[in-house]
Amino acid sequence: MCGIAGYFGGPWAVQPDETLPLLKRMADAIAHRGPDGDGYWHDPAQRIAFGHRRLAIVDLSPTGRQPMVSGSGRFVISYNGEIYNHRQLRDRLRVDWRGTSDTETLLAGFDAWGIRAAVESTIGMFAFAVWDRKDCTLTLARDRLGEKPLYYGWQGTGAAGSEPTFLFASELSALKVHPAFEAEISRDALRSFMRHNNVSGVASIYSGISKLPSGCLMTLGAREPRPQPVRYWSGSHVAQQGVTQPFTGGPREATDALESLLEDAVGQQMVADVPLGAFLSGGVDSSVVAALMQAQSPRPIRTFSIGFREDAFNEAHYARAVAEHLGTEHTEMYVTAQDALDLVPQLPGIYAEPFADSSQIASFLLSKLTRAHVTVALSGDGGDELFCGYNRYQITDKLWRRLSKLPHALRQGLANLLLRVPPSSWDSVANALRHAVPAAGAWARVGEKMHKGASVLASANAKELYLGMVSHWADPGEVVIGGTEPPPLPAHTMAELEGLSDVEQMMALDMLGYMNDDILT
Repeated sequence: MCGIAGYFGGPWAVQPDETLPLLKRMADAIAHRGPDGDGYWHDPAQRIAFGHRRLAIVDLSPTGRQPMVSGSGRFVISYNGEIYNHRQLRDRLRVDWRGTSDTETLLAGFDAWGIRAAVESTIGMFAFAVWDRKDCTLTLARDRLGEKPLYYGWQGTGAAGSEPTFLFASELSALKVHPAFEAEISRDALRSFMRHNNVSGVASIYSGISKLPSGCLMTLGAREPRPQPVRYWSGSHVAQQGVTQPFTGGPREATDALESLLEDAVGQQMVADVPLGAFLSGGVDSSVVAALMQAQSPRPIRTFSIGFREDAFNEAHYARAVAEHLGTEHTEMYVTAQDALDLVPQLPGIYAEPFADSSQIASFLLSKLTRAHVTVALSGDGGDELFCGYNRYQITDKLWRRLSKLPHALRQGLANLLLRVPPSSWDSVANALRHAVPAAGAWARVGEKMHKGASVLASANAKELYLGMVSHWADPGEVVIGGTEPPPLPAHTMAELEGLSDVEQMMALDMLGYMNDDILT
C-alpha cells in the first residue's frame, strides 16, 4: 500500500516555506504505509498541495515515483493502490511510456478518456487525489468495494474570519497534523461504533471529516466547493443483476466458470516486481486462493499462518495440511496471550479511530510475520459475503420464519415487557435459580441477552432482524449522550435491495457494510 495526503485552499498552500514542511509532516504521519520513499508537489497559485508515501510494488525505479504528472501535463496524481489490468489498458493507449508503473497507466487513461471513463475501465483497488490543471478541480476516487481508505473534509471554519481548508488523506493520522484540523468528536459516529464495533458508513470519528464512499468519485473546485460523491459503480445494482440474470448452466459449468474467473483474478493480483505470498488459515477461502496461486507459479509460493496454544482457537494444523498438499513454502508463528496483550497499547496508533474487531490483533501479528519475508500477500477476504459463508444467514432466515408467524403487535408487546426489567434484575433472577435449577449454572449475562433478544423479537422484517442480530449494542443511546445514530447504508442502497430474498439481502448488506467497514479495515 501507499499513503496519500494533501490539502486545497487555506493559507498554508501559498508559501513554499510553509507548504513543503507541512506536507512532509502529514506524509511522515503515515510513513508506515509507504516506507520506500516520499514525494511532494504543490501549486501556490491554485493553492493545492499533494504528499505521498510510497510502497514500491510495480516499477521500483524513479519513474514510478509520486506525485506524478500525466504525459500531457494536465493531471497530477497522488495514488494508493494497484490497477491489476493496467497492462491490458496500456495495449489500448498510444503512449510513449516513461516507465512501467500502473500510476502512469492511470494518468494516460485520464488524458485519453477522462477521469471517470478511465476509472470505469480499471480492475483494481485504489484511492487517489488528482488535480486537473486545466479545469482547476480536485477529484477524489475510491475503489468499488472500499479496499483502500480515503478521508476528507473542510476544516478550520471555527475561528472568526478564518479561511477553511479542504483536507484529504489515506488515514486520519495525516489530517491531525494539519493546523486547520479541528478534532471534534462526532457523537453520531460514537453511536455507530457502539453498535457495529467500527465507525461504519461514510462517517469518521471526527465531525466534519468523512470517508469517501466506495465506488464513488467526487470533484470540487471554486465553482463546486462542497460537492456530493457520485457513484461510478453500485454494489447493490450488481447484486440485483446477479439475481435477475442468474447463471444458466449446470453445476459442472458453474464450477468451471467460477474456477476460470478466480484463476484470472488471482493471476492478475500476482503481477508484482517484489516478493509475494498468501495468508493461509486452512479454511476454504484462503486455501482456494493459495491453490490458484501455486497453480500459476513455477516455484513454491510463500504461505503464512498464525497459530494459538489454545486448541479452541487454533487452526494452524489445517493451514499446515493445506500447505503440505499444495507444496508451498510455509511459515507459521504461534501467538501467546502475552503477545496479544503487548500489542493492545499500540492499537489506537495503528487504527487512528475506534475499531473493536478482536481479529485485528491476529491480523497485525500475521502481517508483521509475513512482511519479514514478502511485500505483498493475498487473502481470502470476501468469500463469506459472496458465497453465503456465514452461519448467521441461515440462522436468521429460520428464526424469522418462526417469528413472522406471530403478529408484530404481540411481539412488540413481549419485547416491551422484557425491556422493562433491567439487565441487573434478570441477572439476579438467574443467580437465584442456580440453587434450584442445575442447568442455570451455565447462564451468563442473562440480562444482556434478554435485552438483545427483546430488540430482535420486535423486528418488523428479516432485514431489521438481521441488523439486530449483528449489533454489538442494541441501544447505543444508553451509553452515548447526544447525537443521532446514522443508518448502516444509504436509503437508496437499501431500496435497491428490496427485490432480493432475505438471505440475498443479508449477503448484500454484509458485502456493502460489514466487509467494507470491518473486514477490509
